[in-house]
Amino acid sequence: MPEMPEVQGLVDFLGERAVGHAITRTSVGEIAALKTYDPPNTALHGATITATARYGKFVDIACGDDLHLVFHLAKAGWLRWYDTLPTTLIKPGRSPIALRIALDDGSGFDLTEAGTKKSLAVYVVRDPQEVPGIARLGPDPLDPSFTRDVFASLLEGRRMQIKGLLRDQGVIAGIGNAYSDEILHVAKMSPYAPSGNLDDEAIDRLYTAMQETLREAVRVASGKPPSDLKDAKRAGFRVHARRGEACPVCGDTVRSVFFADRSLEYCPTCQTGGKPLADRRLSRLLK
Repeated sequence: MPEMPEVQGLVDFLGERAVGHAITRTSVGEIAALKTYDPPNTALHGATITATARYGKFVDIACGDDLHLVFHLAKAGWLRWYDTLPTTLIKPGRSPIALRIALDDGSGFDLTEAGTKKSLAVYVVRDPQEVPGIARLGPDPLDPSFTRDVFASLLEGRRMQIKGLLRDQGVIAGIGNAYSDEILHVAKMSPYAPSGNLDDEAIDRLYTAMQETLREAVRVASGKPPSDLKDAKRAGFRVHARRGEACPVCGDTVRSVFFADRSLEYCPTCQTGGKPLADRRLSRLLK
């Protein structure tokens, strides 16, 4: 799933390539992906793109102050950019293309989604806050106002495991499964640590790990075309998606815990005192 750094990379790329150009055509390939009807998607025709922005994992393409194309790529979605947009006809329901956007210079992009589970979401709204997922977002961890004390206040009194809290978009916006693994590895913290029980030193360590991990990932994503972002993301991982490989810090074997629709990766030596985690949802450290 694209997370904050890759989404920011897409926003920056579209800001460089699409801002100033008019949308000439929209083609919907997956009607279920379009979550709004007023304004209609045809309201975008002839509108000039004036800015791009990110809200958590959402991309906002603004056409003036009162018309926005917003999309969330979900687990298996992606953006495919073309300097020369294909002219082939999109057949609804028979293509991975959920939406095609054509621009006035002949360029454009497709929003695609692999697999049979369709979760990619597209909205045409007058204000990004009309999108329910954006309205529910917590603070952005790279916003200057997101200080260590703000982070500590979010943890206070919560009983959630820290892995789940980092992934909760209503608490902190933009972090998903992959970067929560990476942040916790850098912080040398178990994914099952109770978020409300962290002492000041642990909060300092986790906040610093979050800032450093995300800022470096955004730096790596900056300036890259969409076709390169996924590989750049994977190349920077220490533990996520590296089960069975050696931890780059201590050399121990990276392990996984599997759930119904995802897994987490961690290093026992760095994060759990050398003890492997049981492979079940409500695991505790093995004794």
